[in-house]
Amino acid sequence: MRTEKPHNSFPHPLSLLWQASKRPIPMEVSCKILRRSTHSFLQNYHYFTSTAAFLAFPFSASILLSQALVPSPSSLLPQIYSRLRTLFDAAGFPSSQLFTILNLKVSQTITSSILTLPFTLTFLLIAKASIIQALNHHKPTFPPSFKSILSLYKPLLHTYFCNCFLILSANASAFGLMFSAFSFIERLGYSSSPSGLILFMSVTGAILFSVILANAIVICNMALALSGMEGHGGYLAILKACLLLRGRTSMALFLALPVNVALAAIEALFQFRVVRPYHIAGIARPCVALEGIFIAYLYS
Repeated sequence: MRTEKPHNSFPHPLSLLWQASKRPIPMEVSCKILRRSTHSFLQNYHYFTSTAAFLAFPFSASILLSQALVPSPSSLLPQIYSRLRTLFDAAGFPSSQLFTILNLKVSQTITSSILTLPFTLTFLLIAKASIIQALNHHKPTFPPSFKSILSLYKPLLHTYFCNCFLILSANASAFGLMFSAFSFIERLGYSSSPSGLILFMSVTGAILFSVILANAIVICNMALALSGMEGHGGYLAILKACLLLRGRTSMALFLALPVNVALAAIEALFQFRVVRPYHIAGIARPCVALEGIFIAYLYS
C-alpha cells in the first residue's frame, strides 16, 4: 500500500483546495473537490450516518426548534427586533420593506444563535472534531477515539469564539458601509428624491451585506477545519483560512452553496411538516413528533 508523506499535506478535499490556490481552474477543481467529498462520505457512510450524525443531533434539533419558537411573542425576537429597528432609524436607514425584512432576518438569526449556543459549544463542535479527526491524514485513526476527539475540542472552541467576533465585525462593517452611503445621499439632498434611487441603494446594500456575510461564514468554516487539522485555534487559523481562500472566494462560495441549499430545504421541510401541523392542531401528535425527529436527523 502506498503511503503519503504528511509534510505540508492537507486531508482529502482541503488538499485539493490548497492545490487550487496555485492553479487558475476554479470550476474544474470545485467539481473534483465535490466528487472527492462524496467519495469520502460514501466510503465511511456508516460512521458519518451513525456516530457523527448522532453527535450533531442535539444541535440540529435545537436549531430547528429555535426557529419554530422564534416567532412567539414570549421569545427574544420582539426585543431584539425593536432594538435593531431603533438603531436603523437612528442611523438614517430608509423605512423600506427591504430593510424591514433584513432587520427581521438578522433578529431571527441572533435569537436562534442565542437559544442554541449551549448546543453549539458542545455537540456541534464535538461532531466537527470527530469528522476532522476521522479524515485527518496526519493522524489516521478511524473510527477516531473519544480521547482524540476531545483533544481537538479546545482549539475548535477557541476558533469558534474568534469566528463569532469575525461575524460581528463583518455585520458591523456591512452596516457601517450602508450607513455611510445613505449619509452621503442625505448630504447631497437626495433623501427626498423619488423612491427609485432609495430602492436601488437599498437593494445594493442588501446584496453587499449578503456578500460580506457569505465570505465571512466561508472563512469561519475553513478556520474551524484548519484548527482541527493542526491542533491550534484562534485568530491564526482565521488568517491561514484567508490565505488559503485568497483569490478563490468564488470557488469556496460555489462549494458552500449545495450544503446551504440543502440545509435551507430541510428547514423549510421542518416548518411545513412539523411546525405548521402543530399550529393547526394545537398539539404535537406522535406521528408528527417522529417525523420531526427524522427531519432533525437529516439535518445532522
